[in-house]
Amino acid sequence: MTGVRVVVVGAGVVGLSTAVCIAESLPLCSVTLLAETFSPDTTSDGAAGIAFAAPFPDIPLERQRRWFKDSFDHLLAIAQSQHSPDAGVILSSGWQIFKEVPATKEPYWSDLVIGFRAMTDRELKRFPDHKFGQAFTTVKCECSSYLPWLEERFRKAGGRVEQRRVSSLQALGNSFDLIVNCSGLGSKALVGDAGVYPVRGQVLKVEAPWLTHFIRDGDGKTYIYPGIHSVTIGGTRQEEDWRLHVDRGDTANIRERCGRLEPSLKKAKVLAEWVGLRPSRRNPRVERERVLLQGRSVPVVHNYGHGGWGVTIAWGTALDALGLVRQCLKEMPQAKL
Repeated sequence: MTGVRVVVVGAGVVGLSTAVCIAESLPLCSVTLLAETFSPDTTSDGAAGIAFAAPFPDIPLERQRRWFKDSFDHLLAIAQSQHSPDAGVILSSGWQIFKEVPATKEPYWSDLVIGFRAMTDRELKRFPDHKFGQAFTTVKCECSSYLPWLEERFRKAGGRVEQRRVSSLQALGNSFDLIVNCSGLGSKALVGDAGVYPVRGQVLKVEAPWLTHFIRDGDGKTYIYPGIHSVTIGGTRQEEDWRLHVDRGDTANIRERCGRLEPSLKKAKVLAEWVGLRPSRRNPRVERERVLLQGRSVPVVHNYGHGGWGVTIAWGTALDALGLVRQCLKEMPQAKL
């Protein structure tokens, strides 16, 4: 296709993944990445970035499996390549533990990660409050490295980057032929989606190089994720909470809970504290529509609402969004396929 002007709104992990997929796959399109905030100031930058997920209620499981598999395989290839240190993508092994035996002992992604199995009694012995556990190897993506790496990849594919606030789609109607909305929590205002809401997350980065295995409580609120330069411990899941300041009570609570799972953390030095708002929705919105903008009917592809699973499924939903962009282009009279 020739001369089609595409804009991707949002530069978190979902927006950058989508921009890269479009720019690399459709080189004759002119692709602009437009956002108010870029790394290191996005929500994605503070994410623990470890790949596993909970199911969304209204999306076919096969589609969710494809999102997970496409993302996992993409990140695994990076982790096993020369790009691993620059991209901040590594393999991570550990345990997910449960106070009660879950109804589903094998999640939908159990055969997509590496070496998934039930924990042995001997392994569980160190967690006396927990009755069941899963051991597996997955990938961990440190977005403070991964996002700049993706941005560089986008630029090499001919993409343009512009930093400014977008208050409405109307403002983009004259400048672009196709809009891809990856604005996360911003979609609440940008496209009037009342189903988008924040889930506040607070984490600590600590110095504990002796820790090499992750530990995650199945309730999703307590976790220990060793990374390249520090260990991320958390966390909170506070729905409809817009506070972005560090809560000292949450900090103390996180240290106490994580210290019960890993007593050696009491010796760990706190390097940083971080708060972010997960862009949550009952289900991610990955679909297309046409919107009347300044008298023109403009195709809009949406890809947002991933909640706490942005890193886990970003590349998979980006490939879906790319497919939707292709469909839009086929319907454009000026696009030559």
